[in-house]
Amino acid sequence: MTQEEIKQVVNDHPAHKVKLAITDIDGILRGKVVHKDKFISIVDGGFGFCNVVFGWDAVDTAYDNAQYTGWHTGYPDADAQLDFITFRQIPWEDNLPFLLGDFGGEAGKSLAVCPRSLLKKIKQQAVDAGYAPMFSQEFEWFNFAETPETLEEKSFTNIEPLTPGMFGYSMLRSSLNSPFFNDLFDLMLQFDVPLEGLHTETGPGVYEAAILYADILEAADRAVLFKTGVKAIAYQHGIMASFMARWNRELPGCSGHIHQSLWDSEQQTNLFFDDSDENAMSPQFQSYVAGQLHCLPHILPMYAPTINSYKRLVEGAWAPTTLTWGLDNRTTALRALTGGKKSTRLETRVPGSDANPYLAMAAALASGLYGIKNNLKLDQPKTVANGYEDEQYGVLPRNLWEASQAMKGSDIATELFGADFVDHFVRTREWEWRQYSQAVTDWEIKRYFEVI
Repeated sequence: MTQEEIKQVVNDHPAHKVKLAITDIDGILRGKVVHKDKFISIVDGGFGFCNVVFGWDAVDTAYDNAQYTGWHTGYPDADAQLDFITFRQIPWEDNLPFLLGDFGGEAGKSLAVCPRSLLKKIKQQAVDAGYAPMFSQEFEWFNFAETPETLEEKSFTNIEPLTPGMFGYSMLRSSLNSPFFNDLFDLMLQFDVPLEGLHTETGPGVYEAAILYADILEAADRAVLFKTGVKAIAYQHGIMASFMARWNRELPGCSGHIHQSLWDSEQQTNLFFDDSDENAMSPQFQSYVAGQLHCLPHILPMYAPTINSYKRLVEGAWAPTTLTWGLDNRTTALRALTGGKKSTRLETRVPGSDANPYLAMAAALASGLYGIKNNLKLDQPKTVANGYEDEQYGVLPRNLWEASQAMKGSDIATELFGADFVDHFVRTREWEWRQYSQAVTDWEIKRYFEVI
């Protein structure tokens, strides 16, 4: 739709308001509802949005180590712009008009710490090189027969899953809560977040959804909106949805795998496919994989940004631990799928469902392009057996602190994303580690309270 057509929809809508949102460093949608007259006034010139959204953490506690903003800057407004390509109407809110935005400064200059702006910059690098990056993300998440109020009352203990037992791909479990299950598929389609598939996964109350592939920026928008949309739809059914990477040590973690391929600028030819190669992988595809393997230890927090992320990245939890790649191998960090010229793609299996889609996709594309730009050869042989046991090419950092320190001192990370972004992002991850290190956990109480 054109800007004028969007204005007309907003003007004619009986609610007389529009919902606007941006995404913070953790991938959380932050936004507001504005009157239609206010919306019309900011269509061309943008609007101010308090930059505290990059000065606090996921629970609104202000960082004490950030340079971009803080008490020392007074938390001023940052310049935000709406992206009219993102216009949608929210079907579970009476088709309320909705748009996403991102942050910039002077004309044509993006804000270094803004995740969506970073992805736009990396995408442009691909476009300038003659590529059309096509991406999609799939998510696993757990659903619970809880509300925010019940969880607070129970102090987040004895949390009740929506359904019992381990029953992946179950036709029965999906029918047990069919109004919720069907709303997820149907309302997401109406919200312009089309799902390729939706099914139960193994675990009590866990679902998995694959979002249809698209241009990388649209794919990231869809992924961010999917996560928030699922939570909102769940609320309407008296359900809570969680995208934690791993909420229970006895159960599998939740992935956020990223599927990706590079096409020609007209999006007619998949440049990853080459049937003359023994693995059907083009030289560009091989260099792309080599780039991701090379860069992965330097940028892991962009895939695994929380303390909890690393509870998923353990052996036997359907998540990788080693710097490996393979053909259709679900134990490796990178899974190459070479089924044909339309479907050949790379699945980066490191991200969990807790990752910020903008940052995770930016990391995947930037590191893949790094491999192509530097003509890296995929000399590392593919893993054909258990990737957990193939440690000869390295293992992933074991926790957020190790990963953050590797990124902090990395020239590669700075080359890919710029010094300002790396500095701010690493500071936020160091803050996250510090909050965790100061906490006294239930595990410590149970282990030490009496016996030590």
